[in-house]
Amino acid sequence: MAGEVLSKAYQELLEDLKQRIRTARVRAALMVNRELVLLYWQIGQAILQRQAKEGWGAKVIDGLAEDLRQEFPDMRGFSPRNLKYMRAFAEAYSDEQFVQQVAAQIPWFHNCVILEKVKDPALREWYARACVEHGWSRAVLEAQIETHLHERTGRAITNFSRTLPAPQSELAQQILKDPYNFDFLTTHDAAVERDLHKGLLEHLKDFMLELGVGFAFVGSNYHLEVGGEDFYLDLLFYHLKLRCFVVVELKSS
Repeated sequence: MAGEVLSKAYQELLEDLKQRIRTARVRAALMVNRELVLLYWQIGQAILQRQAKEGWGAKVIDGLAEDLRQEFPDMRGFSPRNLKYMRAFAEAYSDEQFVQQVAAQIPWFHNCVILEKVKDPALREWYARACVEHGWSRAVLEAQIETHLHERTGRAITNFSRTLPAPQSELAQQILKDPYNFDFLTTHDAAVERDLHKGLLEHLKDFMLELGVGFAFVGSNYHLEVGGEDFYLDLLFYHLKLRCFVVVELKSS
């Protein structure tokens, strides 16, 4: 009996500690994300101000990208393309308070999606706030924009706000691991999808480590028959904690 009580108490302690660690991990990730987005906004602001003052054109961004990458080789994000996003980000949001309270609460690439797909300033703010409120992943955000959620939603948008704890939020999970890094594949930029598929299978261990904890590999080119039609899934995984299948469709871009 004493052993059973001890075992129960131990399990309660263990679950409590695991929950504390998960919560602290998400808070730390959110803080890092906030500082990164604010840094990118400040870089964009500095570029805008200098270009206006000195009359520099777009070529200055290429020079800055090269020099920053040489100075900080261990940091990602200083490509010419990303610096242009920083400039556009600062140009779109002149209010630093909005950046701190809203834009910095979602991952950088969520902000890039909004910048690229939404041109109206008011709608940009609407989607940014909705993303914070509902914890959308990047894929869900893109789908909501493409299907014009703002036109389909009235008062109801406030009725389905999620109350999931932070470690279970799609947004929190994506901040923890956004974007995935598949540099171990060493594929060339023009790699076709079959090369990507082959590379991922050859480095399956590294791929699964990059995906995160809880994934079990089921198969590749997994065959399904639905309604008499044949379908083949590029990669099929099962997530042990979520208790659901995860399908990966490979596309080169």
